[in-house]
Amino acid sequence: MKILVHGQQAFGKAVLERLLENGENVVGVFTAPDKEGRPIDPVKELALEHGLPVHQPASWKTPEALELIKSFDADVCMMAYVLLFVPDAVLNAPRLGSFQYHPSLLPDHRGPSSINWPIAMGKTKTGLSIFWPDDGLDEGPILMQKECDIGPDESLGDVYFKKLFPMGVDAMIESLDLVKAGTAPKTVQDLSTGSYESWFGKKDAEIDWNKPASDIYNIIRAGNPQPGAWTSVNGAEVKIFDSAVDDTINGKPGEVVNVTSNGVSVAAGSGGILIQRLRPAGKKKIPVAELTAEDGIEKGKILGS
Repeated sequence: MKILVHGQQAFGKAVLERLLENGENVVGVFTAPDKEGRPIDPVKELALEHGLPVHQPASWKTPEALELIKSFDADVCMMAYVLLFVPDAVLNAPRLGSFQYHPSLLPDHRGPSSINWPIAMGKTKTGLSIFWPDDGLDEGPILMQKECDIGPDESLGDVYFKKLFPMGVDAMIESLDLVKAGTAPKTVQDLSTGSYESWFGKKDAEIDWNKPASDIYNIIRAGNPQPGAWTSVNGAEVKIFDSAVDDTINGKPGEVVNVTSNGVSVAAGSGGILIQRLRPAGKKKIPVAELTAEDGIEKGKILGS
């Protein structure tokens, strides 16, 4: 079976690597265009090491892009982390179509920040979907789904790198096996039962200290490591990463109640947050023990004001 791989970054590389290890017939690789001043994409690097043809269209909406994918006369395209919109004509150019990885249980959390949002909402379960994309936004029929827990203290990084990433690579290979066998499902999504969210961006990651500590903690977990939950100190932005809920903290919302080498205790609407790792303006991420007076985080300070 002639396979095309369309993907980028670490996940795309891992899928391509597994296919090559398995001796699959990968005939072409597509990835995002190079960015000036940025390292070569790992997918491109691996493909070139193995002598595979690599193409990096800036858009898939052109006649040239359609002719390009048709030129491979491929059986299937595996989409392993793709951010560019790919129209139906291109998706259906391979004989058996294209299937794609998405890190949520579709139709829930369609959209580009599908790992952040369930954590931010305090959900205890998420998962991944392998689906047959169409012109909708993550709306195509489902091929396969796998579920996983979101632990009460797990961050975005934990859920992705420890669970959804390795599970996703396995699921992509399992899905290819089903396609080869002619038994791959195409289960239509009931979009009325799902949700779509856009990027989990800076506005969403801002901490409102008037909210309960549990809600704030979910936002911090959802933004760790990206984009980073944040608050302000003396008008300067401070990003917060590792932290914990501490129901013994009492004070005005946003008030720094205590600062020790173990953490910065900040009061919330109810309870509080013990900040353990943060990034003051103009600095790298640091443990609280490395805070200095110039960072302005001291007992009695009101954060976010």
